[in-house]
Amino acid sequence: MSFSTRQRRATVSDLPSSSSPPQPSKPESYTKVDKPGRSSSDGVGEDRGLGWFTVLFALGMLRYISATSNIIHDCDEVFNYWEPLHYLLYKSGFQTWEYSSEFALRSYLYIIFHELVGRPASWLFAEEKVRVFYAVRLFLGFLSLISDATLVVALSRKYGKRLASYALAMLCLASGCFFASTSFLPSSFSMYAMSLSSGLFLLEKPAWAVAVAAVGVILGWPFSILAFLPLTFYSLAKQFKQAFLSGAVTSIALLALSILVDHCYYQHWTSSVFNLLVYNVLGGGESHLYGTEGPLFYIRNGFNNFNFCFILALLFLGILPIARRKYAPELLVVISPLYIWLAFMSLQPHKEERFLYPIYPLVCVAASAVIESFPDLFQDKYNPYDNSIIVMMAKFLRPVALSVILCASHSRTFSLINGYAAPMEVYKILEHHDDARTGSVLCVGSEWHRYPSSFFVPDYIGEVRWIDDGFRGLLPFPFNDTLGGTAAAPPYFNNKNKASDEQYLRDIEACTFLVELQLNRPFPYRGNDLSAWEPIAALPYLDRELSPAKYRSFFIPYLWQEKNVFGMYKLLKRVSKPE
Repeated sequence: MSFSTRQRRATVSDLPSSSSPPQPSKPESYTKVDKPGRSSSDGVGEDRGLGWFTVLFALGMLRYISATSNIIHDCDEVFNYWEPLHYLLYKSGFQTWEYSSEFALRSYLYIIFHELVGRPASWLFAEEKVRVFYAVRLFLGFLSLISDATLVVALSRKYGKRLASYALAMLCLASGCFFASTSFLPSSFSMYAMSLSSGLFLLEKPAWAVAVAAVGVILGWPFSILAFLPLTFYSLAKQFKQAFLSGAVTSIALLALSILVDHCYYQHWTSSVFNLLVYNVLGGGESHLYGTEGPLFYIRNGFNNFNFCFILALLFLGILPIARRKYAPELLVVISPLYIWLAFMSLQPHKEERFLYPIYPLVCVAASAVIESFPDLFQDKYNPYDNSIIVMMAKFLRPVALSVILCASHSRTFSLINGYAAPMEVYKILEHHDDARTGSVLCVGSEWHRYPSSFFVPDYIGEVRWIDDGFRGLLPFPFNDTLGGTAAAPPYFNNKNKASDEQYLRDIEACTFLVELQLNRPFPYRGNDLSAWEPIAALPYLDRELSPAKYRSFFIPYLWQEKNVFGMYKLLKRVSKPE
């Protein structure tokens, strides 16, 4: 009869423990030591989570691979960042209208921060400018390494090895993080700040977290301030005086330094941070002139770059009611910018993949938390040792889901690198054709937007010129030292994306080399007459328009080569006329 009496089920707090001191009945937050079954009596001591060496080694290898193999995904990266850096180092390079002193929308403080690495590299490698390019890339990978490692170690110490290991694997291999980590873009810099700030926040260093957030906004991308608001507000709530002072001092110091640097280069008192905000927010900036996309653009883009990881990340709020003791409020605060930023950016008409970079690490963290919580969805909340079949299946599903995500991520990365690396590789071949006369002219037509930067153009090339191939927008011009270099306000620039009469080379006979993408189209397309040219390099380039989306987006063995259509990316040299 005694066994038939209904009794209250034992809870975790009812279970005796000789290895840990009594805990408060309602802990402020969930940490890895709150998990049932952990004990230091097993002879190995307390589980200290993932160590720094493991995290740094894993991330370091992948960031090195990214730095050396990453392609350039956006022409803005070249013309708004690599080219100004090249000009500061070598006194030559292309200038966009944003760098005209009339508009002064771009910060030279961000550029000279990278010059700290580029300048010594230019001394070390002398005329080998491509090595300088990759030295800066390695520096970007190092920044990503430190920030992401801090986030992973913080997750490990607060939530345990499993969640941190999942996040580490995704940060290493997810295509979005692989490519964004070594891109020379302010949005990537804000991504580094997001990882580092989130890690410091989880390590109970709110003042440092707010200071890093300020660096990410002012030195990086001003618009990312929206993504840092949840972490900043919560840090102020926890430690107001220290967090406020650190954020205020850092912000004032960086803004003052930014204004001084802008004055040095633009030669008048201005603030690129303020100008950018005014142009896009208060001044009715016309970003729609550069293309618009529908509201689902970032959903499709997120799946391409993170596959099922992105879907799981969006489900984090769905599992929160079940796992709130583990993840609320700190992890919720860290992940919340994912939803805020995604919603805000989806409402903007002009959309670009790089605009989501600041929240890329949070996608990995949110998906990791969801995968780690699979058993919690089916476990008896009154029995922490529930090992029913469905719970065991949920535990088995965790490595399966992670494996699918990592395999799909590798497939995506492999497809992009092998499908679109031709422009960078073709320009490298110029280095081996210095038998051409000094002052040679390199001409580029419709492929101007894939120009990999002047770091890939050897010194015997006197100038790079655009030739008219049908584009009617405004193209970059070389920095004009006659008009004042960085302080110039050239009359051929405008903020309406209207082509200038001076942007094209009219005499194609003056071209020594030509870069051309030759496509095998079933219909006529605008291209150059190549009869007067001889190819000196040709590499396959994936034809996005004629290739099926699923085969071009992800590498599927055999089918990738069979189903996709490829053009030839060519470097040509003018045939010498017989005398």
